[in-house]
Amino acid sequence: MCEHEHHHENSYVIPRIAAALILFACGFWFKPLFLVSYLLAGGDVLFKALRNIIKGQIFDENFLMGIATIGAICIKEYPEAVMVMILYQIGEYFQHRAVEKSRHSITELMDIRPDYANLNGEKVSPKSVKIGDIIAVKTGEKIPLDGVVIEGEASIDCSALTGESVPARVKSEDNVISGCINLDGVLQIKVTKEFGESTVSRILELVEHASSKKAKAENFITKFAKYYTPAVVVMAVIIAFVPPLIMHTGFTAWFQRALTFLVISCPCALVISVPLSFFAGIGGASREGILIKGSSYIETLSKPSVVVFDKTGTLTKGVFKVTEIVSQNPDLLRYAALAESASSHPIAAAIKKEYGKKIPPQNNIREIAGSGVEAVIDGKKILAGNARFVGTKPVNKDGTVVYVSIDGEFAGYIVISDEIKEDAHSAVSDLKKMGIATEMLSGDTYKTAVSVQQTLGLDKVYAELLPEDKVNKLEELITNSSGSVIFAGDGINDAPVLTRADIGIAMGGLGSDAAIEAADVVIMDDKPSKVVTAIKISKRTMNIVKENIAFALGVKVLFLILGGFGFITMWGAVFADVG
Repeated sequence: MCEHEHHHENSYVIPRIAAALILFACGFWFKPLFLVSYLLAGGDVLFKALRNIIKGQIFDENFLMGIATIGAICIKEYPEAVMVMILYQIGEYFQHRAVEKSRHSITELMDIRPDYANLNGEKVSPKSVKIGDIIAVKTGEKIPLDGVVIEGEASIDCSALTGESVPARVKSEDNVISGCINLDGVLQIKVTKEFGESTVSRILELVEHASSKKAKAENFITKFAKYYTPAVVVMAVIIAFVPPLIMHTGFTAWFQRALTFLVISCPCALVISVPLSFFAGIGGASREGILIKGSSYIETLSKPSVVVFDKTGTLTKGVFKVTEIVSQNPDLLRYAALAESASSHPIAAAIKKEYGKKIPPQNNIREIAGSGVEAVIDGKKILAGNARFVGTKPVNKDGTVVYVSIDGEFAGYIVISDEIKEDAHSAVSDLKKMGIATEMLSGDTYKTAVSVQQTLGLDKVYAELLPEDKVNKLEELITNSSGSVIFAGDGINDAPVLTRADIGIAMGGLGSDAAIEAADVVIMDDKPSKVVTAIKISKRTMNIVKENIAFALGVKVLFLILGGFGFITMWGAVFADVG
């Protein structure tokens, strides 16, 4: 395996190359200076080769460069040996600069970690701030921890997190996340999460761990280098000894060709360019507010046959409003609001908002995922949920219907409507143009699901599904699909489906720890069009990876053939390696 070690100090590399070049020029008048120039330019290469041999890592780039140049010295080709090392160091220097520039731009992009928090008039480490503490965020400062605004109003820039360039306006009682920048005004924020659990920490953790999940292309290159390098060493030995023995020609010329062959043979262009392409793809996605957890997911994301959307909060805004209450019982809304008091679901929030009164803490509540809630209120058993759960016949209404029963008797229903997101139609349309099928899974009624399907032009919808039904349906799609199956959900009750999909995409997943954990890709805002962006970035990245592999292998094979037949010098061989 070729293992580049880019730890050169640039301030030392340039003077070292310059000194080696001067000594190289002087070597034509005084040959011992060639050796000094060689050690100055290639001493670190020889040291790494020796160290790796001791570790058992024999066939690497340093070993190939070392034996090739030492071989050149043995046949008194001193200028060749020195110039190979000098050109190699120049190539390494520019390659190192390119890699560092790429890494720096992405690191700078993700440099959202706050330096301090204003607590009680003092600047303190964000790590020392506790839940419930009140911090101040002034104009131009980063919001250091997640919290809720208790005083003040300001515009905040969340572009580093979401890719959204338009500032958001926040005021009292609005939730804010760490990493955003306060553009104007002063905010007093009550902290709701400690630094380790804050949005900025979770994002940085995702980015830091992304490189550990390698794509098949990366693993292939690693395995390829492991077997390829020893093979070319054997080929070099054959080139050095077999032709002179068979054709009775001079040994020196063939030995030099073998050394040139060795210099060319290192597959470093592949080993460096492929991971760097994936790294750039992950960085490009992060600029759009899309966090991809590893290069393996880019590969799968680039070849989908179907994208499956959850409905609520993904294709629709998830901002529900009560539009109709049908009941003979005047307390229906109160019972429903109290029963839903412990639920964080948007439908429950709409019912509580419509009720509008303070809700005392309720103890006897049990939530049944995908069905509804069961509660004991005023000594009465309340069921609120879908028709099957409550035990009544469904009604034909536009929107989501919450049915309520009191002590086993059907008491009425509440109709709640949602609104489709502005870019949902364009997202579905763009996916279709790319030849990708679009489907939707929903726990809502069939009528509501079909209404969304007709509005957006989805290929298929599956409605009235429990969470386990969604998993089963997704498994069925995966079995019958020719490509990968992508599931995009808002993270609420979607963790099992996100985990089961070939690629799970959490929409607006910053608020959901379960979604962050289960998803392979996290879209930091709630725009379904970002699913299209993620697929396009992945396809573009995979095209670049394939082009790099084809180009690097093509150049390598060409130079190996030219080197084997003596049509290229060792100097030219260096460009085939590091160019």
